[in-house]
Amino acid sequence: MATPAGNGTRPGSSAAGDTARRGRFTRLPALAGRSFIPIGLFARLPLAMLTVGTLTMVTSVSGSYAAGGAAAGAVGIGSALGAPLLGALADRQGQRPVLITAAIINAAAVLGLILAATGMGTSGGIQATVLAVAFTAGASCPQVGPLARVRWMALTSRSQAMDRERDLDTALSYERTADEVTFVLGPALVGILASLLAPWLPLALAAAMTITLVPAFAAHPTHRAVRPSRRPAGDGPRTKALGKIPPAVALPVFAMVCMGTFFGSTQAALSSFSAGFAGSEIAGLLYAAMGLSSAAAALSVAYWPRRFSLSWRWILSAGLMAALAGLLLVPSSLGSMVAVLLILGLPVGPVMVTVFAVGGAVAPAGRLGTVMTGLASGIVAGTALGSSIGGHLAETGGHHEAFLVPVCAALALALLGGAAAVVLRRQLHHTARA
Repeated sequence: MATPAGNGTRPGSSAAGDTARRGRFTRLPALAGRSFIPIGLFARLPLAMLTVGTLTMVTSVSGSYAAGGAAAGAVGIGSALGAPLLGALADRQGQRPVLITAAIINAAAVLGLILAATGMGTSGGIQATVLAVAFTAGASCPQVGPLARVRWMALTSRSQAMDRERDLDTALSYERTADEVTFVLGPALVGILASLLAPWLPLALAAAMTITLVPAFAAHPTHRAVRPSRRPAGDGPRTKALGKIPPAVALPVFAMVCMGTFFGSTQAALSSFSAGFAGSEIAGLLYAAMGLSSAAAALSVAYWPRRFSLSWRWILSAGLMAALAGLLLVPSSLGSMVAVLLILGLPVGPVMVTVFAVGGAVAPAGRLGTVMTGLASGIVAGTALGSSIGGHLAETGGHHEAFLVPVCAALALALLGGAAAVVLRRQLHHTARA
């Protein structure tokens, strides 16, 4: 098989060993190639721009917050439903053809959304067209982040035994930070371009990036590290069992729904909180404070000791997250809220890294793409749920009531960590017996 790194460095080689001595994050280019990290980073940026860009453009064109919110909601629902389907197809057909096809469909759908929104009027038929195209844009959005994690899991599985778990933690830590960077940069880019130039421009740029960067990611040599799970007919009951997703996968998926609920309700509550000071539009800047500390903490996971198991990492980080979420009820000024959000972000990144690692641990052979995109869908669905509940409570009872939702979501996440500990213990015992 060709070297996935594409730079002549093989996992486990002396070059990789030299990299390990220099630092853990410098091992990543040795495993995947230097071009993989920047391509994978920027190829996921259109996804971070799509929902906010749709909300901004449709609201600007129609003059209706309700229309903008409905179109953005259609994008979110489409993404939540389409991501696992794209992941399953990538598992069966390979990542490259699925990503390239999705990129073409998505770019066309985004351009169609621009045209449909630009011609919007008061007609219900036109509104239905906008919603339909927005749904298609969300459903076809290439799942670069989850599929990048699948590649890292395949690449790190080739590391030497003593480095395998450390390399995977390092890769997943980086991936969480990449997500945070793009989901802070994406909305900021939308705001700058829409306000200074034209409301449709961010989506046009997203379409251009999708049609150029996603195929580059799809064709990167690392795609060879992930073998499609095509099964020949009549290969016996053991082969058929490979495609079955165990019930244990529901734990990390539900955890990501809780995480999304935490995110969505926090955003809604911050909008209500900031409206009393400088206007609800600065809620995004406040929320970015939590993203910054979350990204930094996610990077630190690569240096946590090996004896700190996944289950304890999940339980303790989520428990700390629930305790710190209670601090959201305290601030009475923008400065104090920024301080609380910076502190609150510290356990968020490690929880995300850990849940993705657990998802990889419980995923059956040949179904990593399905599981990883399922986790991403859980975040999207949870964010929509949290935004809805948090927004309703903020409107009826103020931001204090809305801030109770992220506290409850974090508590549920900690309880799921306890269940995950039991599942992982059983799996470890079963593996030892086998």
